[in-house]
Amino acid sequence: MKAIIFDLDGTLIDSAPDIHAAVNKALAEAADGELDFETVRSFIGNGVHVLIDRVIAARSLDEGRHAELLEKFLKHYDADPATLTKLYPGVQDAVETLHGEGYALGVCTNKPEGPTRAILEAFGIDKYFGAVVGGDTIGVKKPDPAPLLAVKEKLGARVAVYVGDSEIDAECAQKAGIRFALFTEGYRKKEIDDIPHEARFNDFDMVDTIVTRMADAI
Repeated sequence: MKAIIFDLDGTLIDSAPDIHAAVNKALAEAADGELDFETVRSFIGNGVHVLIDRVIAARSLDEGRHAELLEKFLKHYDADPATLTKLYPGVQDAVETLHGEGYALGVCTNKPEGPTRAILEAFGIDKYFGAVVGGDTIGVKKPDPAPLLAVKEKLGARVAVYVGDSEIDAECAQKAGIRFALFTEGYRKKEIDDIPHEARFNDFDMVDTIVTRMADAI
């Protein structure tokens, strides 16, 4: 069995608008002002706990308020995580095509598993993914390789290709010994050439050709 495993935020979905909205609702509820979109977008990728750490630092708030703000953020975000979020163009067709070609598909993300599954279901693509591991599923997050390896194991895959958008995903794949394809239109913080990858793309119409070539070469 060959598997294609995807990151979520910045790879399958552009979720920054909903995350930004939930952050500002949490801050407003606590009378702590707000943050602009690009600032919050730059905080995405290391999981929700790091997101809140960065929000606290950006607003110069007391670090002891982390639990309070995390609770408020999750309350607003979990209420409807797919209001402003969109699939990147071509994702639906790419996922359907790969599934139809017999690949086992999975998701490995630092987003908590609950909202991850809710988002996949909201877009009607949850049925294509045989395994989902979120940032709270096994107790460790990317770039630790354990979540990615857990998805591969759950899928029963002999070989796998990981598709992500960031240096975090690249490091995770490298540590797991899994080939990595970089989606260049997501939330990366480093320049493309500074992120280790074996293939890269900016259009999901290219995914089938790229990952098939990568999987067949293993």
